[in-house]
Amino acid sequence: MASNLMTTKPRAPKANRVRRKAEEAPQATVTPKRSGFSLFKLLEKYTNVDFLFEEGVPLRYLPHVLFLTGITLFYIGNTHYAEKIIRRIDKIKVETEDLRADYTTLKADYMEASKQSVVAGNVAPLGLVESSSPPYQVEVAADEY
Repeated sequence: MASNLMTTKPRAPKANRVRRKAEEAPQATVTPKRSGFSLFKLLEKYTNVDFLFEEGVPLRYLPHVLFLTGITLFYIGNTHYAEKIIRRIDKIKVETEDLRADYTTLKADYMEASKQSVVAGNVAPLGLVESSSPPYQVEVAADEY
């Protein structure tokens, strides 16, 4: 065990160890670039905004970006709300048409049932008959009252 301690090298300072590890590390193999179409290369070519971030994040644009983000969110929300209202209006239109048809049917049934001949036929089983004499007006003198 003592001979094992004698054969080891003294440790180098930490900075030297890191440098040595970097030097000893195997070099990464370079893969050849493909010459095909890349959407990201095209975007990078025509939308180069690296000059904006040379000195860090430009905070002077933050209020404008936040304003545009707020406007965009409002626009999206308003669109969803409008579509929801349109669906509700369409549903209520269908319901209104159904109710209008029911009303027309009930009104026609009521008009048919309120005819004098139909009423006389419906009350005949009860023993009521239609009067054959015309109605007359009863006059009461004012002094009898």
